[in-house]
Amino acid sequence: MDTMRERFISTTSRLLDDDPRLAVVLADISADGFAPAREAHPDRVINVGIREQLLIGVGGGLALTGLRPVVHTFASFLVERPFEQIKLDFGHQDTGAVLVSAGGSYDWPAGGFTHMAPGDVALLDTLDGWTIHVPGHPDEAEALLRKAVTGDDRVYVRLSLQQNETPLPVTGEGFLTLREGRSGVVVAVGPMLEAVAEAVRDLDVTLLYATTVRPFDSATLRRAVGGTGAAADVVIVEPYLAGTSTAAANDALRDLPHRVLGLGVGRKELRRYGQMDEHLTAHRLDAASLREDIGGFLGAR
Repeated sequence: MDTMRERFISTTSRLLDDDPRLAVVLADISADGFAPAREAHPDRVINVGIREQLLIGVGGGLALTGLRPVVHTFASFLVERPFEQIKLDFGHQDTGAVLVSAGGSYDWPAGGFTHMAPGDVALLDTLDGWTIHVPGHPDEAEALLRKAVTGDDRVYVRLSLQQNETPLPVTGEGFLTLREGRSGVVVAVGPMLEAVAEAVRDLDVTLLYATTVRPFDSATLRRAVGGTGAAADVVIVEPYLAGTSTAAANDALRDLPHRVLGLGVGRKELRRYGQMDEHLTAHRLDAASLREDIGGFLGAR
């Protein structure tokens, strides 16, 4: 199986052949993968080097000319470092782009905290008008990317080495209902699905799968809650900062009695490199820890 990042490179390279409006802007990351595309389309594959503010500025400028920029680097360098440029060059100028990250929250722990971005979705969520996709499989990443490049809006596609074994049919609109239960609603985001599914295997819960987290699918959540009884318990498991979507869930259920638990990456910095699986366990995002936390929350009412 290829990775999401590899699928992004191959898919976007083919899209460059088919769509003369498309342009790719890089900051060294994945430049080797795009070398054949750059040779074929030297005017539409641009590598600005390790200059992330310029990366966003060039993307904004290309958008002003009518092109559809696909802007790519690690999440920490794509969202956190040039955040002011994202806010102004896309938001304030009201231009569109597709930002595609790599690295997830801690895909490469040996890179240290400079290469980790657990707060990227929460940070983008402070801005208006962004669609945020968090695929859980390369097939899903390709489907969401192909949808994103056809528009003129602002889209963030968050890629990770962490991925589910089996893809699901995603459209970029709303959550998928995988099963229904009576004891609560659990929302698994992107690559968290397999661990969450294992964790709730013996629990009588509704399981929703989210690969598009903004706009937040309030309608599906409300329908799911409506089938669980008078009082609703909701757990959201996200592969980035814990609690990122709890406010959205609370807003969706504001007129209903409910409790919401947000599970995800903790705020405490883990200063030992380790491996990705060790970081997942440390943040209690492995199946055993999720079973304990979800079961404890649902059983506490």
